[in-house]
Amino acid sequence: MTTRAWQRMLSGRRLDLLDPTPMDIEIEDIAHGLAFVARWNGQTRGDWPYSVAEHSLLVEEIFTRANPGISARWRLAALLHDAPEYVIGDMISPVKAAVGPQYIELDRRLTEAIHLRFGLPTVLPAAMKKAIKAADTVSARLEAEQIAGFSSAEADRLFGKPDPNLTRGLKLLLRPPAEVRHAFTAHHNELSLI
Repeated sequence: MTTRAWQRMLSGRRLDLLDPTPMDIEIEDIAHGLAFVARWNGQTRGDWPYSVAEHSLLVEEIFTRANPGISARWRLAALLHDAPEYVIGDMISPVKAAVGPQYIELDRRLTEAIHLRFGLPTVLPAAMKKAIKAADTVSARLEAEQIAGFSSAEADRLFGKPDPNLTRGLKLLLRPPAEVRHAFTAHHNELSLI
């Protein structure tokens, strides 16, 4: 007997987490879920949790700054880099390592289905994956110092000193989930039209 683990989404879709298909993925469900998933296990300053949706918007901004003129397709890949977390949540890296290969496989399957749904290759080219990861690391560095209680020296030691050209003027936002959900969906729609 095959194990089935599905979740009913607010859109009405039923997403099988073990065998996801692009047909069951909607941007509104992703935006909603990510807007309610807290980064840093919720251990951030402010009146609102810093959501994965907010983080994703920041990563896309940093990625675009680091890669001027990059196509909207790859900007969309940056925006969706943590999209599977809309249904599997965000775990800090030490927990992901402890959970092991099962988490990585679940994340991979969801990523492939999400990429197919939005016209991206199931596996990103190595250069794009590396560039998005670099933007993700810069984002983590900013988050660590601005909202997660790390000193500047500690954040630099753990995440590296960011290029000031990439981070100039970037102030992290902590907004209500409904506002972040709307911003994420609107940005996705904007990138889809370019």
